[in-house]
Amino acid sequence: MAVSDPHSEVESELFNAGARAVIGCDEVGRGAIAGPVGVGMTAMTPAHGVWPVGLRDSKMLSQKRRELLEPLTLEWAPLSAVGYADATEIDAIGITAALGLAGKRALIQLHEAGLDVMSSVVLLDGSTDWLSGALTVAPRVQTRVKADRDCVSVAAASVVAKVHRDRLMIEADGEYPGYGWPSNKGYGSAAHFEAVRSLGATELHRHTWLR
Repeated sequence: MAVSDPHSEVESELFNAGARAVIGCDEVGRGAIAGPVGVGMTAMTPAHGVWPVGLRDSKMLSQKRRELLEPLTLEWAPLSAVGYADATEIDAIGITAALGLAGKRALIQLHEAGLDVMSSVVLLDGSTDWLSGALTVAPRVQTRVKADRDCVSVAAASVVAKVHRDRLMIEADGEYPGYGWPSNKGYGSAAHFEAVRSLGATELHRHTWLR
């Protein structure tokens, strides 16, 4: 197994400790200057078989490879969801609270799809639990640095979230052309900042981030 390949050791430990499911959780779009922040969640159970070959943290994959892996990932783990908080919400409440709101929306989707969320453990990439504070009643949340690299459920969530958010930004080019959404996906490239200077900001931009 290559260094960059994820494994299921952490998930297996959580199953052995009593978790009915492990919900891999990763965010996308946190550092963008436009578009929503997204939170991907992928539920994995002890009954899951072998995940798709080549599945790994979305940042380690090309766009083409992510697009190929996304349907295979959803076939392997159909209980997956992506929740969003839009630019207006980010401006209003800040990025950390917006992450929590997007995560809450993803959890609601999983609950409505039939997952027993409260008997699951959320395996959250990073060192900060920005999810629990957004929930009235929260499942157990376990943070782990580099979980998107090391844990297969989180790698799956990262791929699903990245592909879904990228599609939203590419589609936005039809409504707000000239900002290079298909290439920058809302992130602050030099060309993107120049477009904001020449064309002005859109409803998709995080206005508090442009001041």
